[in-house]
Amino acid sequence: MPTTQTCKNLIIGAGLSGLVLAERLANVKKERVLLIDRRAHIGGNCADSDHNGILVHQYGAHIFHTQSAKVWEYITRFGLFYPYMHRVLGLVHGKLIPIPFNLNALHAIFPKHQAKALESSLLESFGFGARVSIMQLREQNDENLKIIADFIYENIFLHYTLKQWQCAPEALDKSVFERVPILISKDDRYFPNDAYQGIPLQGYSKMFAKMIENPLIEVRLNTEASSVDSSGFDRVFYSGAIDEYFAYEFGELPYRSLELKNVELEREYFGKNSVINYPKNYDFTRIIEHKYFLDTRTPRTIITYEFPKAWQRGDERYYPMPTKEAMSQYERYASKAKSLPGVFFIGRLGEYKYYDMDKAILRALEIFEGL
Repeated sequence: MPTTQTCKNLIIGAGLSGLVLAERLANVKKERVLLIDRRAHIGGNCADSDHNGILVHQYGAHIFHTQSAKVWEYITRFGLFYPYMHRVLGLVHGKLIPIPFNLNALHAIFPKHQAKALESSLLESFGFGARVSIMQLREQNDENLKIIADFIYENIFLHYTLKQWQCAPEALDKSVFERVPILISKDDRYFPNDAYQGIPLQGYSKMFAKMIENPLIEVRLNTEASSVDSSGFDRVFYSGAIDEYFAYEFGELPYRSLELKNVELEREYFGKNSVINYPKNYDFTRIIEHKYFLDTRTPRTIITYEFPKAWQRGDERYYPMPTKEAMSQYERYASKAKSLPGVFFIGRLGEYKYYDMDKAILRALEIFEGL
């Protein structure tokens, strides 16, 4: 087994970024790796676990999707994927409509003749297949487009944003809304442009375990970074919160957290879909029904209510706050991080970025290739 005397690489955090780097360092460079995590499991927020035959995503729904053939080729080395195409429904005016809002949603909400006129305006202005952010749509002068923009802003974005981020949409970086555009199409998939989509057939946690099946990798769980002397390693990869690493020298970076409440029900299904959003109703943002991800057939079901909350120390950090003020504060930490030779800050928390899984993998591969 590796020891701190013989090990060249210390990876702090066994989330997706740390797992990729551990796998590459051991299997390609043939170097020893010590991989630690303060939690009792690997996989970070992507971890799942079996509950009476249903794989439950422990930290909210995680759907693998990517446009990158490179990322897909890499991750599928460690397991087959069920070809799951993610669709999200949202409760709007008492109806379940596709999210992101598209032409099908338009016709489900508006009266027939008005919907046709609104659709014509969208097609004339943007063309079929276009992706338009809500902020871009609100800037249009056409009266029909104003009707659509006002409806979508009020019923889908405004109240959901107030719940999820605890601020108005205008306070957030525009990239947040580009992630959930208005789609001028009839494709109900949440990620219509991503060729590769799915869920690991055996679950994420088993796939992650396979990634680090190498005697050169030692894993220590329930282990704080402060308990390991990092001075004896050539490289340290840190995927924890960058502000925590520097003892909050420039203050706490803002994050959003979640409270997840699992409920097991003695019925075959609870709802009609894996994820149903509640943009305007209730204090939770969505309900996840896990058995849909792998089309699991059981007489009971498990759902998760997702309640956004302000982050405080002791909570899991889920989302960096995408505001100018937060990014300015982060840049102070990033500047100081550059002065540390051999220390790499990785992942959503180390780089303070809202990474999807495929982007986290791609970034970790790029870091490895640059070593």
